[in-house]
Amino acid sequence: MHIAELWRYPVKSMAGERLDSVEIGADGFVGDRVVHVSGPGGRIVSARTHPSLLGLHASLGPDGEPRVDGRAWSTAESQAAVRAAAGSETRLVRYDGPERFDVLPLLIGTDGAFAELGIDHRRLRPNIVVGGVDGLAERQWPGRRLRIGPAIVEVAKLRARCVMTTYDPDTLEQDVTVLRRIASRFGGTMALDCGVVRGGRIAVGDPVELLEPDAKP
Repeated sequence: MHIAELWRYPVKSMAGERLDSVEIGADGFVGDRVVHVSGPGGRIVSARTHPSLLGLHASLGPDGEPRVDGRAWSTAESQAAVRAAAGSETRLVRYDGPERFDVLPLLIGTDGAFAELGIDHRRLRPNIVVGGVDGLAERQWPGRRLRIGPAIVEVAKLRARCVMTTYDPDTLEQDVTVLRRIASRFGGTMALDCGVVRGGRIAVGDPVELLEPDAKP
């Protein structure tokens, strides 16, 4: 097995950026989801309720700060783009605490499971796509560890999927049958919620190994 793709989402609920390599720390990919959209009362606004956010593209600038469609996240233009997508009372906020993740810092998917599902896997917003996996083998991994290049991650559980999977990442058109298929064929879950045991810099092509249950980092 090997790393087939790497994805980072510097602004939560926006389209992300595909990477050749990335540093993994205790909180997942450096620069991942460090800015979010805040609404009235400070609540986090996501693409679950405002799918137009998926049409904005986030990347990490050379200064380590997120950008929205090429502009610094803090500019008036970026704020205006967010208000147009998510409402006049929203704004971008930077927060890099561990609570910024819905579940755990890393979402890992496999080419085998994505092929079984039969949709554009970008809908599922993985951080790491593992290549060379047979079918639905990932569904046996919760409770195990993966060595990914120099890093080691703990596979906690299968990810329960939501309405965000129903939106095409390019057109934003909704297809509700996607979520129905995930529910009927895969029990509503697809891909893996993972925590970081040991960090390091990983790159596309790095080997991925499923460790034995008693293996130590």
